[in-house]
Amino acid sequence: MIKVVLADDHVLVRDGIKALLEDQKGITVIDEASNGIEALEVINQNKPDILIVDIRMPEMNGIEVVREMSKSFKDVKTLVLSMHDSEEYVVQAIQAGADGYLLKGASKEEFLKALNKVASGGKYFTGDVSAIIMKNFVNGTTTSVTPKQAPVETPFKLTKREKQILSLVLQLKNNKDIAEELEISKRTAEVHRFNLMKKLDVKNLLELSNKAKEFGLV
Repeated sequence: MIKVVLADDHVLVRDGIKALLEDQKGITVIDEASNGIEALEVINQNKPDILIVDIRMPEMNGIEVVREMSKSFKDVKTLVLSMHDSEEYVVQAIQAGADGYLLKGASKEEFLKALNKVASGGKYFTGDVSAIIMKNFVNGTTTSVTPKQAPVETPFKLTKREKQILSLVLQLKNNKDIAEELEISKRTAEVHRFNLMKKLDVKNLLELSNKAKEFGLV
């Protein structure tokens, strides 16, 4: 039986993973955590086989958790499940000791393949991530960057339209106003706004404003 601990600050994500694994023989979710510190406490109490961890979490981020795991809980495997495919995140996760890195957009089949591979002692990196690893191996550059030299938080790659939407949202304009200014439908404005919030991983206007200032997005 593969004993799993889930660490993600979004309840819906944890519930979705649990629902997916309920029908899988030989796999059981024994506990979950909503932040990095809680994850380490849960692992210390339950001694799971594998930790599935998100990168962006309060208290302690996922890469810091993986780094601590590689020192204090060497027998517990770590699978990073993230929405971020940027080179900085991938390299730092691997340097921290992650056994696998999978994007949240992966299929059910790939997720289960990655989970079983990592739990059995192997390594699993999704296709896009493998390309980044190969690039760094060939160039021999980014992999030499230490976690202290490269911060976990990195600027997001926004499209021209997303930057326009962001600027208007920060001007406190509603979807109708945005649609009129950009000459698009209200529904399209709503979709762009939703995708922007999702890409930046924010839940409200205050978080959006703080992140935009932090990364100089506008």
